[in-house]
Amino acid sequence: MLSILTGLLLLMVLAYFGWSILWVAPLAAGVVALMSGLDVFDTYTGTYMEGLVGFVVKWFPIFLLGAVFGKLMETTGAAKAVALKVTQLIGKKRAILGVLIAAAVLTYGGVSLFVVVFAIYPIALELFREANVSRKLLVPTFALGAFTFTMTSMPGTPQIQNLIPMDYFGTTPMAGPIIGIVTSLIMAVGGYAWLHFRQKQLTKAGEGFTEPSKKLEADDQQVVPNWIISLLPLAVVVILLNGFKLEPLYALLLGILAILLLNVRLYKTFIESINEGAKGSVMAILNTSAAVGFGAVIAVVPAFDSITNWLLGISDNPLVAEAVSVQVMAIITGSASGGMGIALSTLGDTFASLSQSTGISAEVFHRIASVASGASIFPNNGALLTLLAVTGLTHRETYKDVCMVAFLIPTIALIVGVIMGAIGLI
Repeated sequence: MLSILTGLLLLMVLAYFGWSILWVAPLAAGVVALMSGLDVFDTYTGTYMEGLVGFVVKWFPIFLLGAVFGKLMETTGAAKAVALKVTQLIGKKRAILGVLIAAAVLTYGGVSLFVVVFAIYPIALELFREANVSRKLLVPTFALGAFTFTMTSMPGTPQIQNLIPMDYFGTTPMAGPIIGIVTSLIMAVGGYAWLHFRQKQLTKAGEGFTEPSKKLEADDQQVVPNWIISLLPLAVVVILLNGFKLEPLYALLLGILAILLLNVRLYKTFIESINEGAKGSVMAILNTSAAVGFGAVIAVVPAFDSITNWLLGISDNPLVAEAVSVQVMAIITGSASGGMGIALSTLGDTFASLSQSTGISAEVFHRIASVASGASIFPNNGALLTLLAVTGLTHRETYKDVCMVAFLIPTIALIVGVIMGAIGLI
């Protein structure tokens, strides 16, 4: 038990200080193996690598196509066109709401959250400047729009956090629609209400927009396409995935094809964009699968049975055990998909069998796992660290609000989701 706790603490601390999970995860796994009396070499080359490779085998095509889709949306200007239109419709006076909705639309359409940040940041900066809103609220606004409800709760989202549970529970992206809608509303409405309150509070204190120290290189030369045309690839992915029940692989592939056909005049940029997307997908899946490999090592330590029994004994309702295990692992690894990967790779089969024995729908288990994975934005979160790097802001300036909109309110939504699942509302 001490070996597992030591390994988890080491993983969390080193990740917090920005050390790459690619070597932190096997290092932590080696510490766990050594302290547990396992053969370190055999554990690394066998158990750890089997867990890592197994995740890559299952999910690399989705990561690859998702990254290529997002990169093409960025380089063709389609993501920017959609964001511009949304913010125009909302108006400059409601800068926070405009950025929030633009990020949510793109994320729900299948664009990766990292691409969303890079595509919208220049627009968000201009809107916040025009409305004289403190830049401190940029980070929590992005976190709410791209890292929470559209990533995990909204039924049908093509984000990986909503696709991974399908493999364990035999479900679809639309699993648990009522729970998904209710938890999405709690996050979206509650989060925006907090940001609106904070805007008023900061304005009253005389704190308005301040120019970033690092000047943004604006790409004013990019000619953005028509926003309706730009919206079509997003609609293609969502409709094919949910309306036609197409496999995520095919939905993303046809979404990519739609981008290429609608922007054929930019064909000279396609190869470079696809190459860049492919490169990005490799790092993304390796970061997640490295964490999954660590989970595989934890699962073979004899004391893990005690942890499993403790988790399952937390409550008579197994949804509580699932919510806690996924959320805690996501917090520790600093990754929603990585934490979910660890929890479901070690306990997924148990939860699937409990679904049959308890009569709780597999759809509920799917949705709770997704929501729990996103209610995990601690300071060591990889997406948050990227967002801070892009905006030039710090934890000290932003984390109070990030914690509220991307951890506390999503945790409240998670609790509500568990209660709904327990009483049979799906």
